[in-house]
Order: sequence, then structure tokens, then C-alpha cells
Amino acid sequence: MSTPTKLAVIYYSATGTIAEIAKEIGHAAEQAGAEVRLRRAAELAPQEAIDSNPAWAANAAATADIPLATPDDMVWADAVIFGSPTRYGNVASQLKQFIDTLGGLWAEGKLADKVYSGFTSSATSHGGQESTLLALYNTVHHFGGILVAPGYTDPAKFGDGNPYGTSHVDAQGNNPVDDTTRTAARIQAERVVKVATALTSGGATD
Repeated sequence: MSTPTKLAVIYYSATGTIAEIAKEIGHAAEQAGAEVRLRRAAELAPQEAIDSNPAWAANAAATADIPLATPDDMVWADAVIFGSPTRYGNVASQLKQFIDTLGGLWAEGKLADKVYSGFTSSATSHGGQESTLLALYNTVHHFGGILVAPGYTDPAKFGDGNPYGTSHVDAQGNNPVDDTTRTAARIQAERVVKVATALTSGGATD
């Protein structure tokens, strides 16, 4: 029996949208046969900032039991899916800070030849979703990673309309994660697991 593909879902979430998508991706990957580690990036914001936003405080409490991401999770994984809300069209500083701690592993070549992908959310439909994922993927190239975006490999991807990864418009918390986003998350998870499994087993993706 072959060893399951090891997938790390590493994310940062303030008010909970990215956390919910991360859980959806992790669940779909497990259904596809992967062994999954769900990990969150450490919070950098001061407690008073978190407490000033009820949704932020609620998400911090609700996800406190999810382990913090460590460099070991990167070494362990065959594939990594990063998640971040968009911050001015870029990756959130909390996730970027975690990525910036990986220089030692990068120098040793331990981040290369793994499959990588990403997901994001924004308040508005043109709020930087694509640029956030493209900025994230710059790091994948430096890692020597194998970028696996969902593209439009499934007709349902035309629903969320983002070939770079799963994305969601939350309208400042007024739009909960819906079936369109959950379907996109499933497609992305299944595609990442499929490609990573083929690479680790030496098989074909079809």
C-alpha cells in the first residue's frame, strides 16, 4: 500500500474567512487520500487591536487549538497550500513572517521539489485577490517549488473565476464562505493531492 501524500495547509486568518477555507481544503484533501496538517501562522498584531474587532477576537478564540506552523511542517510535507487574506494586494505580514523564517531550509534545498499552491480572500471583488496569489507565488519560484494552480481544469472554477487559486469575497464579513468557494477549495485540494501523489510515486497525473 502506498504512503499517503503529506499536505500542510498553512494559513493566516484575522476574522475567520481564510480559516474556514483552510479547513475546507484540509477536509477535501483528506477525502482525496492525503495526510493533512492544518497549521496557522502566529499572530503579530497587539492584543488591543484584536480585541477592538469582535470578529477578529472570536476567530482568535475559535482557532486557538490549531497548532502554530513551524519549519518542521515544511520539511514534513510533500505539498503545501498557503492561505492569506489580501493586504493591499499582497500577502499578510503574519504569513510572510513565517515564510521569512525558512531561509535556513531554503539554503539547504529542503523546500525545493515540493508542490505549492495558495488561496486568499478580500473584502471586494477587485480587492487584490490575483495580485496576492501572484506575490505569494514569487516565493515558490525562489524555493524551487512546483506551482500547481487550479486553473480552469474544472468547469466549476468559472464560478469563482480565479485560476490562480481559491478566493472569496467576504464583503467585510457580510458574505460567508459559500458553496462556490467550497467547491473551488475542493477542486484545488484534489488537484494538489493528485499532482503531488504522482510526483512522489513517479506516476502520471491522468
